[in-house]
Amino acid sequence: MKQATPANSNSPYTKLNSMNIGECQWTTGFWADKFELCTTAMVPYMGDVLCGDVGHALNNFKIAAGEKEGEHQGMFWHDGDFYKFMEAKIYVYAHTQDKELLKELEEYITVIGKAQESDGYLQTQIQLRDGVDRYENRKYHEMYNTGHLLITACIHHRVTGQSNFLDIAIKHANLLYTIFMPDTKHYGRFGFNQTQIMGLVELYRTTGNKKYLILAEKFIDNRGKYEVKHHATTEGYPIGDMVQERTPLRESNEAVGHAVLALYYYAGAADVYAETGEKALIDALDRLWENVTTKKMYVTGAVGQAHYGASANRDMIEEGFIDAYMMPNMTAYNETCANLCNAMFSYRMLNLHGEAKYADIVELVLYNSALSGISVTGKEYFYANPLRMLNNTRDYNAHENVTETPNREPYLSCFCCPPNLVRTIATVSEWAYSLAENGVTVNLYGANNLDTQLKDGSPIKIAQETEYPWQGKVKLIVKECKEDAFSISLRIPKWAKNSKLTLNGEEISNTLKPGSFTLIERNWKKGDTLVLNMPMEVDFIEGHPRIEEVRNQIAIKRGPIVYCIESPDLPENTDILDIYFNGNKKLEPKYEPNFLGGVTVLEGEILIRKDKGKGIYRTVQKPEWTPYKTQLVPYFAWSNRGQAEMTVFMPVVWKD
Repeated sequence: MKQATPANSNSPYTKLNSMNIGECQWTTGFWADKFELCTTAMVPYMGDVLCGDVGHALNNFKIAAGEKEGEHQGMFWHDGDFYKFMEAKIYVYAHTQDKELLKELEEYITVIGKAQESDGYLQTQIQLRDGVDRYENRKYHEMYNTGHLLITACIHHRVTGQSNFLDIAIKHANLLYTIFMPDTKHYGRFGFNQTQIMGLVELYRTTGNKKYLILAEKFIDNRGKYEVKHHATTEGYPIGDMVQERTPLRESNEAVGHAVLALYYYAGAADVYAETGEKALIDALDRLWENVTTKKMYVTGAVGQAHYGASANRDMIEEGFIDAYMMPNMTAYNETCANLCNAMFSYRMLNLHGEAKYADIVELVLYNSALSGISVTGKEYFYANPLRMLNNTRDYNAHENVTETPNREPYLSCFCCPPNLVRTIATVSEWAYSLAENGVTVNLYGANNLDTQLKDGSPIKIAQETEYPWQGKVKLIVKECKEDAFSISLRIPKWAKNSKLTLNGEEISNTLKPGSFTLIERNWKKGDTLVLNMPMEVDFIEGHPRIEEVRNQIAIKRGPIVYCIESPDLPENTDILDIYFNGNKKLEPKYEPNFLGGVTVLEGEILIRKDKGKGIYRTVQKPEWTPYKTQLVPYFAWSNRGQAEMTVFMPVVWKD
């Protein structure tokens, strides 16, 4: 296997750098199981969908290539969804070296190459429509598709060493540069769905051609530069804050608009900063990260509070951020893509700053609001991820709603989230460690083998043994290393209070500060063993007092896992809104290997309120309670036992 070049290995303004794809391999436990499911179920099933008549994505390319008769089907961004699926398959190939996967990828690339026009243009949603011109209207999402084309082609090149897909991407990007680099009124506001920024930086890192980085920065500079009013390129799609065009990025203080568009934009800007070091960019990104994670993020790491709303400037908002601390539970939108983008942005900020708080957010998302987007079988999907589900209270067919569903679905006509999630699961191991100036940082825990090189080229091999996230003990064994001193830094999660760390059986005396990295620098030798013990207490989590929707309610969290209660674990016909948590009873963790794919449940007692009034407002007296022994399940595993009611936040009763 050709070793892939880390994407940011030569970026001058990063404190940490990513590893080669495939250098960290899951061995047992949580992420090993998820990666195996990704290999055996998620990717094959998605391939059946997207390469067949249901998903129709490959068909669109075949029609554009002249290999098939028919019309374009799917959303305008369906090409990008197919590229993300290809990216997932490339990651799986990098780990498994399954030649059949490579053969299938080559077949896709051949078709895509035939579909590409002679000057590099490649957008089947435009090519297969009469009466629609290239870059005529941004609602056709050409930039979104471009970004994922460039990213996937670069990943393919780095993993396989082949250039056939990269050549397609270069040809397309050169056309983009020709059209969008000049200042024109028509194209100035066009680049609104910012995946092309990440893609262009990725292409710059892969080819070394600086014009792609210059164009990426151009798309950042254009935001907030033009008068915000409808014209020919904007008709049919919301403008202003919705698409990040009212305020220049460098002046931004608040995350606004469509959450995916915003966070892809921030992630792209972080990539640009990694290459340019522009202080105004990183200052803005610091402010925006703080705004997202301290004022507009759910306890699960999810973002994008509302399906519909408005910004402070009264711009229409869809699928996005609304006011600070306005966090509804039942109508929480929390698009799976937005949650994943939150992790992608935080991962980039981790590498830029080298601070553990960013990895804490990555972990929170991965174990909660990301994995909630897919079933335990790997074949059904959520687009929206609310924190409370009630039966018979919403019309999910209203307004042609194709994204909010009471159950996970085997196919979503808006298919952006499933391949985004699957490609993330396929590459989580690449996020587990980073390379520091003279050492490694352990960002995420999970049983794995690491086989990489430090920045000076010296080999290092580490074996990690753990039952995380169900148990808090992590053992790291040095298998091979250089003789000179180097560092190993372990992330102490913010929730991990009173953690202990031993080296070769002796406790390390320095205090382990939650929410930080603990650095151990020494002359390591083969067999050296670090053991980190993080007590996994059951924590009661309350929201900020300004979050009115959860006043006097709590959520339950153990380690990185957020829990919920679900109607299959309640007496028949029990209303989830009648459930109260008994604050005086302990919850006991119990690992169930054959339940919901293997999870730790929390067993304990809840209280069911018996007296219910009627009407929108009711006279209340001291409630009557019925105790009930039950279990709480991880939030990501809900809705795998049929249609159910569910809630993350519950009111709590404390008895003297």
